[in-house]
Amino acid sequence: MPASFQDVPITKVSDYWNSRPCNIAHSPQPVGSREYFDEVEVRKYFVEPHIPAFAEFERWKGKRVLEIGCGIGTDTINFARGGAEVTAVDLTENSLEVARQRAEVFGVAEHVRFIHVNAERLSQAVPVAPFDLVYSFGVIHHTPHPERVLEEIRRYVTPESTVKIMVYNLWSWKVLWILFAYGKGRFWRLKRLVADYSEAELGCPVTYCYSRSAGRRLLEEHGFRVTSVTVDHIFPYSIPEYVQYQYKKVWYFRWMPRALFRALERAFGWHLCLTAKPK
Repeated sequence: MPASFQDVPITKVSDYWNSRPCNIAHSPQPVGSREYFDEVEVRKYFVEPHIPAFAEFERWKGKRVLEIGCGIGTDTINFARGGAEVTAVDLTENSLEVARQRAEVFGVAEHVRFIHVNAERLSQAVPVAPFDLVYSFGVIHHTPHPERVLEEIRRYVTPESTVKIMVYNLWSWKVLWILFAYGKGRFWRLKRLVADYSEAELGCPVTYCYSRSAGRRLLEEHGFRVTSVTVDHIFPYSIPEYVQYQYKKVWYFRWMPRALFRALERAFGWHLCLTAKPK
């Protein structure tokens, strides 16, 4: 079962992500420059190449997209580039400020509306209206009450809408790695260990993980019919080199055949990708 972080104040979550927005260090170029945004995008999709296929950016041309937790806006701008009208929300102003700069740099600002809001209270800031796609990649597992986000999402969908959500996979290579590399096998501390080491910046206040069945159940208990469940993404690179923008795989992945590595990702990847329709 997922750990319970229901007593964590949302301000603690906001403070954590404001201090270091996700992917903010993906480029050494000046933040806000065209070069910075280009390098951030290349690095993000190089390390997580499954994202474009999951998001299907081009599919939403002429459609309305609601993104829950846009961060610094890499996926956001790709939806807009693909021709979508995007409403992008985030808990943190620092992330939104960078995302707004990105939209200006790429000339899509008129197609993106950015809103600062806690997704658990989405309807307090986002006018309730139907969207063709509600998309959230790696976000709702970091809020104290993911179920409240799903209850809010229900307000913005019709039977024709699609919902795409990525949460972290409990039965994954990364959880095993955290348990033994950082937890020294102390499985009774696993839930807190996973939260502490789930992100590049240590000490994430809230990180839920879900098995395939638990992820499906999370959506189905809140009014959605899951149409696809896939698992992907194992990070194969040596971290000391990676933070220096070098891509050197750790030894056991370096010699692993590509087909075997992909099979491992599909079985024990960190990203549990769920696609659903309203019931």
